[in-house]
Amino acid sequence: MMFGQKRKPVTILTGYLGSGKTTLLNELLKEERDGGLAVVVNDMGSINIDANLVKKNSVFESDTKMIELQNGCICCTLRDAFMEQLEQLAKDKSVKRIIVEASGISNPASIAEGFLAYDEVIKQSKVYLDSIVTVVDADRIYTEFLEQMQEIAEDEADTEDADIINLIMDQIEFCNLVILNKCDLLSTDQIKEVKKLIRTFQKEAEIFECIMGKVNADRIFFGDKFDYDKVMNSSAIQRALARDKAMQENEMDEYGVTSFVYEEKRPLDYDRFLAFMEQDYPKELIRAKGYLWFWDDDIHVQLFEQAGRNASITELSNWVAALPEEDQKEVFENYPEVLDEWDENYGDRMNQIVFIGKNYDKEKIISALDFCVAKEATLENQRKK
Repeated sequence: MMFGQKRKPVTILTGYLGSGKTTLLNELLKEERDGGLAVVVNDMGSINIDANLVKKNSVFESDTKMIELQNGCICCTLRDAFMEQLEQLAKDKSVKRIIVEASGISNPASIAEGFLAYDEVIKQSKVYLDSIVTVVDADRIYTEFLEQMQEIAEDEADTEDADIINLIMDQIEFCNLVILNKCDLLSTDQIKEVKKLIRTFQKEAEIFECIMGKVNADRIFFGDKFDYDKVMNSSAIQRALARDKAMQENEMDEYGVTSFVYEEKRPLDYDRFLAFMEQDYPKELIRAKGYLWFWDDDIHVQLFEQAGRNASITELSNWVAALPEEDQKEVFENYPEVLDEWDENYGDRMNQIVFIGKNYDKEKIISALDFCVAKEATLENQRKK
C-alpha cells in the first residue's frame, strides 16, 4: 500500500524481556547518519529503565527526538496515548521515521490493531505501521523450547502472572521480520534447530541472525513491509483454521507438524476441562489456542492457550449473546458477519481450539474434549438459576 509523503513510517521493535531490543536499538542509532529518526521507548515500570539505557549510550545524539511511555503497555493501557504521541512526533518536519521499542510483554497483534482502529477514527493520520520486528533470544528459545521448556523464566518476577511462553510464540507469529539474536551462544546445528522451530509457526517473515544486535539498518527500515492480512494468515493458528473451514485434509509441514480444529457449540464443564489440562494433556501437542465457554458462565469468552508444558485459561471479553439487546443490535449493524454462525440457542458462543503438534492421537484428544462437554447442563437451565 502506498501512502502520501506526509505519513511517517513507524517501526515496532518487539520481543520478550532480555531478547536484546535495547541493544539492537542502540546499534541502529549508531548507523543513523541522515538524522530524522525519532525514538519511543515503552516500559512497564514507573522508571523507564530501557529509556535510561538508550540515553546513557554514547551514540545517542542530543538531536534525536525521544519519548518515554511508562506505567503501562502500548498494546493496551497506553494505546491511545501512544498513538497521540506518534501523531505529535509526525508533525515535526525534522522527523522522517519513528522507531518504537515496545515493552517486553507487549503483544504485537494488539499494537497493529491499535493502528487499524486509529486509522478508522483519524482519517488523515500522519503515521502508518511500516514494519514489526521481533527480536528473539536464540539461546533461550533453544534451551526452553527444544529442551522441553524445563526452566520457564523463574527470574521474571514482574511478569509472574503472564503466560510467558505463549507471549513469546505470539511475538514470533505476528511480525514481518525476525532478528535472531545471541547466535554466538549456539553452535551452527543448534541455530538450525531454532530456525526450524520458528519456521514451524512463522512461515513468511525473514529471519536474520545476529550477535549483540548488530544488523544492517537497511534490512529493518527498507526491507519487507508490514501487511496485516498477510501476517495474520501466515500464523500457524490462522492457517489451521483456514484449512479446517475449507474442509481440507490436515497438512503436514516439512518438520512433521500437523494441526486440527476442535469445535463444539455446547458449553464445557470447567472442572473436567481443567482435569484434561492438568492430567491428560498430550505431550505431543506443541501449541494450542482458542476460545471456550463454560456452562456456569455464559457471559465471558475464555481464552485457552498452550505452548509446550505451559497452559492457561484467561477471561477475555463478553459474548455478544450476553450483551443487552440494544448493544447486540449495534454489534450486528457494525459487524454483520457475527450473524453468519449465530446459533438459535447459543448465539455466538462457541468452543473453538486449534491444536498443533507431532504424532498425536487426534481421535483420543477429540474424545477427551467431548467428555468435557457439560451434557447435563443447557443454556436455558443456567439462565433459570
